[in-house]
Amino acid sequence: ECGKCFAHKSDLVRHNRSHTGEKPFPCSECGKCFTQKSQLVTHQQSHTGEKPFPCSECGKCFAQKSDLVRHQQSHTGEKPFPCYECGKCFAQKSLLVIHQKSHTGENPFSCSECRKCFTRKSQLATHQRTHTGEKPFPCSECGKCFAHKSDLVKHYRSHTGEKPFPCAECGKCFARKSDLVEHQRSHTGEKPFSCSECGKYFSWKSQLATHQKSHTDEKPFPCSECGKCFAQKSHLVKHQKSHTDEKPFPCSECGKCFAQKSHLVKHHRSHTGDKPFL
Repeated sequence: ECGKCFAHKSDLVRHNRSHTGEKPFPCSECGKCFTQKSQLVTHQQSHTGEKPFPCSECGKCFAQKSDLVRHQQSHTGEKPFPCYECGKCFAQKSLLVIHQKSHTGENPFSCSECRKCFTRKSQLATHQRTHTGEKPFPCSECGKCFAHKSDLVKHYRSHTGEKPFPCAECGKCFARKSDLVEHQRSHTGEKPFSCSECGKYFSWKSQLATHQKSHTDEKPFPCSECGKCFAQKSHLVKHQKSHTDEKPFPCSECGKCFAQKSHLVKHHRSHTGDKPFL
């Protein structure tokens, strides 16, 4: 087919499958098929959760030795693969190959459904799941499936309680890097989300979404008891306590209870004499 040469016949046989598309190694758990037996063995670890390769520096474990090798470079900072176009260095050769396409503009992997093109085969494979709805990454704890491995990794922390992203300012830890980024805005005061109607700025996208309802009068949260509607779910939750007489916020001074925390704060000033509004 292509004239490429190999030292071992078995390597030639495996290579030929790249031309024929043959995948003779099926997974007994989910039926997914693979070109090479080693790929099947690696895939099966996603069902068992087995991670036999620990990092000697931090103890983190990996399903594949190649993942461990890549991870160890995060401790050493080693980047042995330089780009001869711009001098940028990479920890992995595959990252260098991908980067070099940014100089050539090459996008050799196209989607057969929508013809969108990608630099990496992995990007194409991930994109194609938007057409097929495939979710090949199951959680070994609860069985929930995900389209992306990164989403599975994030979800799995809800079972382990792991929070690997600490805030350098206050030490608070987060399960997701995106949550840490949002939290850091409480220290910096950054407000990157602006309202297109009035120009008001917000620290979090959810705050902007809530604010925008004040322009549309949208109230998508109805009370099941009386039908009254609210713009925010938190306002509905507060309102529902008026039907149940629930008062979960007691005063530490006199024991009087309140349905809302804000009411308790106001009441507490009667004990402290605090007058915060000049």
